[in-house]
Amino acid sequence: MRHLIDITDLSVQEVDELIATAEDIIQDPAKYAEVCRHKKLATLFFEPSTRTRLSFEAAMLDLGGSTLGFSEAQSSSAAKGETVGDTVRVVGGYADIIAMRHPKEGAPLAATQVSTVPVINAGDGGHNHPTQTLTDLLTIHKERGSLSGFTIGCCGDLKFGRTVHSLVNALSRYSGIRFVFISPPELKIPLYLKENTIEPNGLPYAETESLEDAMPDLDILYMTRVQRERFFNEADYLRLRDTYILDPAKLAAAKLDMRILHPLPRVNEITVDVDKDPRAAYFRQAVYGKFIRMALIMKLLEVQP
Repeated sequence: MRHLIDITDLSVQEVDELIATAEDIIQDPAKYAEVCRHKKLATLFFEPSTRTRLSFEAAMLDLGGSTLGFSEAQSSSAAKGETVGDTVRVVGGYADIIAMRHPKEGAPLAATQVSTVPVINAGDGGHNHPTQTLTDLLTIHKERGSLSGFTIGCCGDLKFGRTVHSLVNALSRYSGIRFVFISPPELKIPLYLKENTIEPNGLPYAETESLEDAMPDLDILYMTRVQRERFFNEADYLRLRDTYILDPAKLAAAKLDMRILHPLPRVNEITVDVDKDPRAAYFRQAVYGKFIRMALIMKLLEVQP
């Protein structure tokens, strides 16, 4: 039985195979319409979500399966004091696979110790978000045709941004990747990522506070929001939330084939005027999330079309 807690739980070959499966699903969805018939996915979301939860549910439904679960801790027995372990033990008797989001780092990993069915980490605090990373990788592959040989700028909340942390770990295993980390000093990329991933792999990277200075060199711009829920006080959040706002004027210096990604939801870090720019890939990215999650569910349940 396999779980997915961290993107590095998957080998590069397995990631490439998932991307290939997702692209085949996009081309021929009817071929996959019944592969999870009579299978159930439980979505245990102890933290709010729109895209991740609904894309998991849409993925299972499009595979011919069904879904059950909850969308916030207050609507579960967690509100009564039930532990994550007990919840997972019980739900494992009702479902064939679990997708779990939790505000505490490590909670999905703890769930795997007692679960009788595969567990997918759908985001744990500021730590990891492997299925968003699979979505990002599929998006880059679809938009660029390759996962090698480009410069990616990660902008915004790099300290608490679990999507960035997972993406850095994933891209570090591909060749010719250069990172540009764009953030205020308070939200810089964590030291552990530099010491454990970036520097040991000899990956070229730069850090800057200026989005405008970085823009001309970028092939991918990965925007993130400053997350209110990760801050310990409102004053710090309010001070930093508008640090970077991408608008058409800032895009004037960008490459014509650059792509803009964002895990969503956005607040105001990308103006709506950017949405009509062909380089804006974030809504396409959200759609790709369903297809890569379909491929992952199939892999963990060991089903074939």
